[in-house]
Amino acid sequence: MRSVLSRKRLVTCAELLLVGVLIAACSPSKPSTSSSRSPELPSPLAPGANGLWGELKPVVSVKELMRDMLDPASDYIFDAVKIVTTRKGPVETTPKTDKDWERIRIGAVTIAEGVYLLKIPRPFAPPGDENNSSGPEATELSPAQIKAKLEADPVLWNAKIEALRNVGLEVLEIVKKKKTDELWEAGDNLDQACESCHLQYWYPGDKALLEKIDRGLNDLYQRSQRPDRSGRGR
Repeated sequence: MRSVLSRKRLVTCAELLLVGVLIAACSPSKPSTSSSRSPELPSPLAPGANGLWGELKPVVSVKELMRDMLDPASDYIFDAVKIVTTRKGPVETTPKTDKDWERIRIGAVTIAEGVYLLKIPRPFAPPGDENNSSGPEATELSPAQIKAKLEADPVLWNAKIEALRNVGLEVLEIVKKKKTDELWEAGDNLDQACESCHLQYWYPGDKALLEKIDRGLNDLYQRSQRPDRSGRGR
């Protein structure tokens, strides 16, 4: 009887040993300290990288993106501070409530983030839209001409994008501090960033616009010479 029990114990032990070996063989090996870090994922924007978000594909043209996203967002900032002359005299508009500042912040975020969408290759105008680019007195460039300018100097295109983004970031900092007086200069900076880009890539032949910009710069200079409410010049 004892020999039978011993053989049973031996068989049981052998079975347990075999199970242990199989478990060890099937278990994943413990990573070494040198490779314990998880590999860094490639940037989703890196060329050729199959990142988490995949490829960025445009939906609309540059002209439509400006019209439907960036231009309305800029109005949130332009309209935040202004002086309108009425029959009763000048009326000044400034942000007064949290809702006013929230609107400005939405505009700044949309510009700062949205302008980077211009880095994604896309058509410059919808199909069939050639801008006002025909005839000897044409003031606007055609989509093909704009594309040629960008391809000839992509650094300038990116510089214009960064300039507009910097204004968005500037306004975000102003919103954090709620510095109403700084919004005037930010609005001027936004106008300069927009128009300097348009004059390069949209309507470089618009003489009336150039004259308007000159008048705007002169008004800005005159305003900078006026004393502020404390009686001191800016």
